[in-house]
Amino acid sequence: MDLNIKGGLFVVTGSTSGFGKAIAEQLIREGAHVVINARGEDKLELLHEKYPEQTTVLKGDITTDAVIAELIRMLRGNKLHGIVINAGGPPAKSFINTEISDWDNAYEKILRWKVKLTQELLEKFQEQNYGRILYIESAAVRQPIENLILSNSLRMAVVGFVKTLSQEVAHQGITLNILAPGYHATPAMERLFANKSLLLGISPEDARKEFEKETKVGHLGDPEDFASLAVWILSSHSRFITGQTISVDGGLIKGSL
Repeated sequence: MDLNIKGGLFVVTGSTSGFGKAIAEQLIREGAHVVINARGEDKLELLHEKYPEQTTVLKGDITTDAVIAELIRMLRGNKLHGIVINAGGPPAKSFINTEISDWDNAYEKILRWKVKLTQELLEKFQEQNYGRILYIESAAVRQPIENLILSNSLRMAVVGFVKTLSQEVAHQGITLNILAPGYHATPAMERLFANKSLLLGISPEDARKEFEKETKVGHLGDPEDFASLAVWILSSHSRFITGQTISVDGGLIKGSL
């Protein structure tokens, strides 16, 4: 299928590992130009060196106002086709092990910057009468994940604001959707393996197997498969899909909705 994104401009935050990297590289293979962003300069430069003609580097923590402002400056005068809003989550903790400062930090890390970035980009998309905004969240918005109280709670707020805004701008050719990944073979999962191994007194490899048992397909997801769906949602073919939270979880979620 021709996704009709060749020559289009996209932004992918958190683009040097995991889902972000897989999505950025698939966009590039489809002929798009991608603004790649992450905090680590070395990994960004490696990705840029691999695709020098199709990438522009934005180094820094996208959750900060300063880096958001720099992105807006870079995009000035260019048509933006879509953006992937993606970053790591807060540390794994149970409620009893959290302090109020953890909740303040989780708000900053999960919700505030996404609202700020969306506000800054919305006028551009409205002027274009077109735009694709895709948020990478977690299967935790469908079913709580143990020891992730901060993520379980604050990501639900993202769902609420994305759903509401999608209704407000749907008539302007702008779509907003969420992908909610389950357990995939990404660096972020390594932290969960380590945490579970400590809690249960088992090896990280055995902890991995415990996570695999929770997915009905019996294995962790492949970020490349996840990226294929993401890139389609970022294309013009997805114009009739907005305000949706789509689970990509290998059968992890047991609920019907």
